[in-house]
Amino acid sequence: MEKLKIAIQKSGRLSENSLKLLEECGIKINNSTGVLKSTARNFPMELLFLRDDDIPQYVEQQVADIGILGENGVLESEKDVAIVEQLGFAGCRLSLAIPNREEYSGPTYFNNKKIATSYPAILSKFLRENNVTATIEKISGSVEIAPGIGLADGICDIVSSGSTLLSNGLKEVETIMKSQAVIIKNKNLSAGKEAILEKLLFRIKAVKGATENKYILLNAPEKAVKKICDLLPGMKSPTITPLVEQGWVSIHSVIREDDFWERIDKLRAAGAEGILVIPIEKMIS
Repeated sequence: MEKLKIAIQKSGRLSENSLKLLEECGIKINNSTGVLKSTARNFPMELLFLRDDDIPQYVEQQVADIGILGENGVLESEKDVAIVEQLGFAGCRLSLAIPNREEYSGPTYFNNKKIATSYPAILSKFLRENNVTATIEKISGSVEIAPGIGLADGICDIVSSGSTLLSNGLKEVETIMKSQAVIIKNKNLSAGKEAILEKLLFRIKAVKGATENKYILLNAPEKAVKKICDLLPGMKSPTITPLVEQGWVSIHSVIREDDFWERIDKLRAAGAEGILVIPIEKMIS
């Protein structure tokens, strides 16, 4: 039987989150510290633990069938692979930053200036699209120090909280792209491996759906049902059951967690009481 070969980062937060996702998908992995190759016990999958920079090339060359890495890494590699799913974790942004003392007037600020980065391909594309002529200084690691030692006038680097920029006297002035972990695949998978990938994506979407949504139960007077239901866009429509107390019902629905926090005050104002919000383990559409 064919096995789907998946490449993931061999260490770090992205690796941990990738393994956690597979575990939440019910896939049991034979894994131990330092091992660079492993197999799943209950799913036709083989795991390769690689440097994240190497994953796009390995997938393009069919050493691995699919891979998990940051979208920024995929685009920077410029390899001929396909992004098949966004995973919702390892979120960050690739941004331009300049010294705090400088005034920023837009992308043209960088005309005839030097920019230090570990992402020359993405930065080059951004500069072309904005008709900016700048010199790119490609460096790996410690990009933030470049302006302070006179190597560059600004930087293009990954930003999460922005604290590293602040500690180096820099300020973020332009977001080039937002990134998150994605699954990439080789464009020439066999029919058998495509079928395994579809099974994996089905499980991943069920896990993502559960993470992004909550099951909500509440009590409400019958006269408020329509107004409350209008505030609860579930998968189809809320479930309504009568309570023992005359004139009252229980309303059950599924709602995106972000939507719930935006609507909680409106639900209460409409007459909702005893609101319960329950995590969902898996959600199959």
